[in-house]
Amino acid sequence: MPRRFESIAWFLPRWRPLLAAVLVALVTVWAGVGLFIVAGWFLTAAFLAGSMLGFDLFAPSALIRGLSFLRIGSRYGERVLGHAATLDLLAELRTRVFAHTMTFSPAQLANWREGDLVARLTNDVDVLDSVFLQLISPALVACLAALSFGVLAGQYAPWLATSVALLLVFASLCVPALLAWRAQAPGAQLQLHAAWTRNQIHQAVQAHADITAFALQDSAQIQFSQACQQLAQARDRLSALGAWGQLLQQLVLGLALVLMLLLGMHAIQADALDGPVWVGIVLGGLGLFEVVGPLMRGASRAGAMSKAAARVRQLLTTPASQMIVDQPVSLPTEGTLALQQVSFRYADGPWVLQDLDLRVEPGERVAIMGASGAGKSTLLSLCLRIMDPQQGCVSLGGVDLKQTQPDELHTRIALLSQFSPVFLGTVRDNLRIACPQATDTQLWQALAQAQLGGFISSLTDGLDTWVGESGQTLSAGQARRLCLARLLLSPARIYLLDEPVSGLDHDTAQAFFKDLAQATAGRTVLVATHARVPDGVFDRIIEI
Repeated sequence: MPRRFESIAWFLPRWRPLLAAVLVALVTVWAGVGLFIVAGWFLTAAFLAGSMLGFDLFAPSALIRGLSFLRIGSRYGERVLGHAATLDLLAELRTRVFAHTMTFSPAQLANWREGDLVARLTNDVDVLDSVFLQLISPALVACLAALSFGVLAGQYAPWLATSVALLLVFASLCVPALLAWRAQAPGAQLQLHAAWTRNQIHQAVQAHADITAFALQDSAQIQFSQACQQLAQARDRLSALGAWGQLLQQLVLGLALVLMLLLGMHAIQADALDGPVWVGIVLGGLGLFEVVGPLMRGASRAGAMSKAAARVRQLLTTPASQMIVDQPVSLPTEGTLALQQVSFRYADGPWVLQDLDLRVEPGERVAIMGASGAGKSTLLSLCLRIMDPQQGCVSLGGVDLKQTQPDELHTRIALLSQFSPVFLGTVRDNLRIACPQATDTQLWQALAQAQLGGFISSLTDGLDTWVGESGQTLSAGQARRLCLARLLLSPARIYLLDEPVSGLDHDTAQAFFKDLAQATAGRTVLVATHARVPDGVFDRIIEI
């Protein structure tokens, strides 16, 4: 299969429901064509018969009623089966995309914009709903209908039936192919502008507080308006191509009508064709072109479909995290966290860490201090195996982290980053993320250890207090303590804290550090910070 068509066809995993939908659609088309043929023949024959007593009125009338009911039923079945098959495919595709995305490592996810990932999972997958309904199914039905029409009508007028069949195939394949080719560039632009617009919305929502604080609403509005304008222009170009496709369809239909009239008149003059049969074939041929309508709409969106499929396929073909080990080594419950001759750099940039040696014993509290960019956050990322060092070894209890499974590692080591979120929900919802089976007693204990229990108990709803999106009902210090309480509920024995007092005032930061020593008693703690720490909180302070 040519590579440019792979991005559309690769995602069709099942053929039975699709085949059933195509067959029902073919029945629908032939019910309509048959209705036109019988009605045209019947009315013409009745007119020519006049008052002849020998003309049978009942059989054609019953056949027309039967075909009408068959068309109604098959049309309903076509809608149900076609949409059910499409929705089932999209649900499976969306599940596959999400499941594959969950196999990415944090370092891999950092290469994608959040808004772009959302666009691929939602908008790009939604665009693919028209691939079957407006491209594959109508094209197959049109070709099968043209073939069957040529065979059946060819018994009475071979040249007429062959001409109509060929024109229908041309209108069903060649015209949509030309339209799809012309729609490639604007369709791709449409998907890119749609993804960019979604990304703009996502970023504006996340940065709403900063945009308001710095009075950047006008600038953000201008950027969003420009993105919307570009998206609208891409849609207008596709709409114009769709209109040209409809015009070509009507021209082919007109040519078919002229050929049917001319060839039919010639056959009648040569006594090779009966008049009522000719009228029936003409009306039936016109009814055949009904199937071309959806093809024009689908072909004008083929560029967008192809680009959407390519974007989804790019996500699905991205290799999963290389951190999964075929034969993992079990980690001890506790042990020394050691970095031996560790060197790390991002891509081809300068070395962030070079020949670093560090040992953190069980139960020890160590503060890593240094200027911004010194590699403090990178060091914590290596300890949690978010990234692997280019040189050296990171081990826990003597076991190289590269030989372990990430899931097991995350039950031994937990991270509280400076961007740890407070999720939309209640206090209870946020805490149970770390331990879904935690009882209320355990939740209150964790809040007490984080010095937040008194405040939460003073609230009317207690654990069921709604904290709002990003913890908007809490102060910065309370939100950070809620994240600390969530950390304390995890089964991990080693806590990594990355700039835990970032954004807090001096007194709140000092109080947080003092409470940290009591809350994490018996646990190993490694804190990366550039803030001044109180005396007696940490066993060691290391400058890097």
